[in-house]
Amino acid sequence: MSLTQQQQASGQTQSLTDEASTNFHNYEVENFYDEMFDAQGMPRSECRLLYERMKSISADDLARRKRAAVHSMLQLGITFAVYGDEQGEERIIPFDIVPRIIRRQEWQQLERGLKQRITALNAFMQDIYHDQQIVRDGVVPEYVIATAPGFRKACVGLTPPKNVWCHITGTDLVRDHDGQMYVLEDNMRCPSGVSYVLENRQLMKQTFPRLFEQTSIEPVDDYCSRLLDALQYTMDDQTSSPTVALLSPGMYNSAYFEHSFLAQQMGIDLVEGRDLAVADGFVYKRTTQGYERVDVLYRRIDDDFLDPITFREDSMLGVPGLFEAYWSGRIALANAPGTGVADDKVTYAYVPEIIKYYLKEDPIIPNVPTYVCWEESQKQHVLANLDTLVVKPANEAGGYGLMIGPMASKQERDTCADQIRANPRNYIAQPTLSLSRVPVLTEDGLQGRHVDLRPFIIYGSEIYVLPGGLTRVALTKGSLVVNSSQGGGSKDTWVVT
Repeated sequence: MSLTQQQQASGQTQSLTDEASTNFHNYEVENFYDEMFDAQGMPRSECRLLYERMKSISADDLARRKRAAVHSMLQLGITFAVYGDEQGEERIIPFDIVPRIIRRQEWQQLERGLKQRITALNAFMQDIYHDQQIVRDGVVPEYVIATAPGFRKACVGLTPPKNVWCHITGTDLVRDHDGQMYVLEDNMRCPSGVSYVLENRQLMKQTFPRLFEQTSIEPVDDYCSRLLDALQYTMDDQTSSPTVALLSPGMYNSAYFEHSFLAQQMGIDLVEGRDLAVADGFVYKRTTQGYERVDVLYRRIDDDFLDPITFREDSMLGVPGLFEAYWSGRIALANAPGTGVADDKVTYAYVPEIIKYYLKEDPIIPNVPTYVCWEESQKQHVLANLDTLVVKPANEAGGYGLMIGPMASKQERDTCADQIRANPRNYIAQPTLSLSRVPVLTEDGLQGRHVDLRPFIIYGSEIYVLPGGLTRVALTKGSLVVNSSQGGGSKDTWVVT
């Protein structure tokens, strides 16, 4: 049933204007939770002002505003790379100009849940690289830790500065058909996407200036200053004004725009491994004035490539001796090496128990129910129900390797079954959620598309959660894959009172 039909059926007296009818003529709420409309097809209270604004803008004007936003993205160089893409190395992430809105009351609950989760996971990493008491007590199986690719033996016995492992986290949330928010996964190594949050907000201010004046929206503009404060905090007991630099693999990395953007916004140097050197146990950067000491590195390089002496000896991206300087406490790395053990998707299945173990609290935001295929009984259940489940590799990112059972062919399910049998530790499975939807501007007007949400959390002297975060949207009708590498786009996310 379309939006107009649902409004008529509900007996509501308010009718759509001609413009709104044009904009929403194909819009259907269907049997999904809609972030903008309730089950009767009426705009939710926090979305009413946006809805009224959509009614006052013609379809042609909306299309014009979208073209202007895309042009601005191109002018600003807001791009990312898709490795192996035959269409070209660089592209803009598709941007939709209809924002996703979250009530402040709901956001406060999510904020508490995210702070709880990060606190517990940070305690987990400190424990897992020391006494492993959580393993001794039988809460997390030793096998899960010992076989986790992100577990770094070189970090055993390490305590990072200020006991903070996960300085920046991107936690993915999804909403099911019942309106409940779930944590889908944790990203604690080199989470990306926050630059799109900040740039999307600027684009939206240009696109709907009057709406911003009329709406109380939580700001996101101070993210970079908060990030810099948190990075400097890690070493402020060593020096009064710690020098921070951002370590990037270079311009061919898919997130290089974000690296350069964040460095510029924080007023710090963007460096590559070749710009750094270790001498007398300290790390220095090359400058036109000679060598200058670096106290904190916000690293956007995976553990494997950080230091060819400690990790991969064939790495040309890292800095020889960097890890020894880090171990000695002469430099801070954010995030700490070894954090990958906490965002392994098999570890994810045990996070509710991890929260209860360290904090003696029930999780505020639940996990999606998860089957771990390394356990024989759960593996057999997964193999018998592949047509209803989503199967994920434990350590892939970007939506690669997903098998969505209800949408997969028999051959794809059979191939997935063979992969599970060959390497059960590498796979988890979850129910196929009916992800919530939001209006997206398409060639046929506004239509519903599935979304997730990636809030960004900074762990410094206190834990800060950026209001809203990155809403990623599956632009293909019916698709559940929101990753930009798989054709997904993004939206601005408004936390409103």
